[in-house]
Amino acid sequence: MNAVTNPDALKADDGNNVVSRFAVPAIRCAGCISKIERGLAGEQDIFSARVNFSTKQVAVSHEPGLREDAIKNKIEKLGFDAQILADNPLAEEKGGTDRLIRALAVAGFGMMNIMLLSVSVWSGAMGPTRDLFHWISALIAIPVILYSGRPFFSSAFMALRYGRTNMDVPITIGIILATGLSVFETMTGGAHAYFESVVMLIFFLLAGRVLDGMMRDRAREGISALLKQTAPGAMVLNDDGTTSWIASKALRPDMRMMVAAGDNLAADGVIEQGASNFDFALMTGESEPQHKAAGDLVLAGTMNLTAPVTVRITAAGADTSLSDIARLMDEAGQQRSFYVRVADKAARYYAPAVHSLALLAFVFWMLAGVGWHQSLLIAVAVLIITCPCALGLAVPAAQVVASGALLRKGVMIKDGSALERLAEADRVLFDKTGTLTLGRPVPLNLHHFAPPQKQIALALAQASNHPVSKGIRNALLADDVTPAILDAIEEVPGEGMSASWDGLHVGLGKPVKRQDHLSCQLTIGAQHHAIELQDDIRPGAVEAIDRLHQMGLPATIISGDNAPSVAKIARAVGLTAQTGASPQDKLQLISKLTASGHKILMVGDGLNDGPALAAAHVSIAPGSASDVGQQAADAVFTSDSFLPVALAVQTARRTMHIVRQNFALAIGYNILAVPLALTGMVTPLIAAIAMSLSSLIVVGNALRLNGAAK
Repeated sequence: MNAVTNPDALKADDGNNVVSRFAVPAIRCAGCISKIERGLAGEQDIFSARVNFSTKQVAVSHEPGLREDAIKNKIEKLGFDAQILADNPLAEEKGGTDRLIRALAVAGFGMMNIMLLSVSVWSGAMGPTRDLFHWISALIAIPVILYSGRPFFSSAFMALRYGRTNMDVPITIGIILATGLSVFETMTGGAHAYFESVVMLIFFLLAGRVLDGMMRDRAREGISALLKQTAPGAMVLNDDGTTSWIASKALRPDMRMMVAAGDNLAADGVIEQGASNFDFALMTGESEPQHKAAGDLVLAGTMNLTAPVTVRITAAGADTSLSDIARLMDEAGQQRSFYVRVADKAARYYAPAVHSLALLAFVFWMLAGVGWHQSLLIAVAVLIITCPCALGLAVPAAQVVASGALLRKGVMIKDGSALERLAEADRVLFDKTGTLTLGRPVPLNLHHFAPPQKQIALALAQASNHPVSKGIRNALLADDVTPAILDAIEEVPGEGMSASWDGLHVGLGKPVKRQDHLSCQLTIGAQHHAIELQDDIRPGAVEAIDRLHQMGLPATIISGDNAPSVAKIARAVGLTAQTGASPQDKLQLISKLTASGHKILMVGDGLNDGPALAAAHVSIAPGSASDVGQQAADAVFTSDSFLPVALAVQTARRTMHIVRQNFALAIGYNILAVPLALTGMVTPLIAAIAMSLSSLIVVGNALRLNGAAK
């Protein structure tokens, strides 16, 4: 979520502030965010602090004289390990989920083996046999607990070290007490040991955190994909005529870059010498290359396609247009699930409540005269049975099952909160090219051409990778046309293909926009033949839009294309449209609609749609979209059909219904189980089984979503 600093703690910023960024891997809930933001904002030399929950980073605005290591110490005094992020302010901390997966695998292995031994004990094994099984269980469980329990132990230790508490503290206490009692029972030949309960507890807790971590990792991939569009460096032309390669972070304005054909630009700049075609889909969303010459602006991340140019840098590093887009995505893509926030808020009060209940239970039963051993067992049972596993799994279990069901239908959900936000959407904005249409122009009138004309057109189209050439080539090959033999084939920058055939000049011109369609010209000597092109509407588009309307979601087209071209598509699907819209125009419309209370679903495909996809309440991109467009979106549909868009919304609404049921089940479990544990009617083993059963019920309810994506 876009975390907001405590307004009462904000101090006047004189404009000379410095922003430092820190990776804080232990940020797990709303309570963590509140502690860090309020704690730092209360410091004298700090203006504000903002937590990015998705990347687990903290951006601190502070006085220039305050050292970063001093801020790091302040964060650690709040109970969180921190690392300074110096080189890349948009980088993210990685590896946390991998460590949790390894811990989960070890816990699962240990749990299965200990359960096999426990079955024999439950079945009536007595005497030396029972004691042997307990010792074997201890030999398996203790290393598993020490390894797989580290995420909880380290978190609890950090909190207690600075006089604070969190939900991992009672979990850790329960694990330690139950393990200690189990070792005591094993050493004294007792009838009961609880190793399986402890390992099972750790397994289910880790399962919830792994699911949450996997969803969060997916949400962070968009920025990385966008930043990869920039070249790592550039060949710079020095004043004495020599050249040297300089890394992109060391480039500065007024340096001159030599950009070869096929290279991506490492910085924004103006062309000084040369002319070339550039892939500008990053900003326009259109696949058609743009011709740029001396005096024209070119941007970082765009590719020089046809000829070398010299570019004078105007902006580099964090000041490029590409970095601005990445920053917009970073700031706009920090939304948090409402239901996760509810679970986090409940968890904030969990630790003190459970500590109090367990202590009261221990004191009460000690006063009742049952002895320290039985009193401690009851207290441990309270700690275990109140573990918020079911509450923690209520949201991620439903999200993962629904995501899997949608994936089988060709929709990939990338952000755990996307389903909730899809269910909340009440207005839809569609891009046109590549979204409502397939983005693959196809020729309409080639069947009227004479065989030699078709053969020449095929030969020219085969020599180019332009999307229009591909469409012409595919259509002619499907008609069993064989290419003509041409001489001196070349691609003329900004003009198209040129060649010689039987002594005549032939060519295939670049596509140009006519009122509501594209057209390219086939030239054979003095003759000119117009090839009419059409970008077909996606199959199922009309039906999908009708379904969205039935679900109460009105839709509008917002496109950067010209009015006649957009109007034709708008009439076909029955929508109104805004044309000639820049990326900033799309952002402004989303901001305006959001300010009026709407929750926007943005469906777009181009890299220019990246900020809008990230800024919208929720977003979907087609599988044909650019890498950055796909990464910026919350969901991607892989088929040509447009029906998955409506299917995703329908499934999301069903998912939220299941989530609400899961919350009711989790709360109901605690209402029933806690009194039983407090009255001494539940042993730690039964508590662990009950806790696990509640989690399984929640997961089982979530599995009903497997049939939701229909």
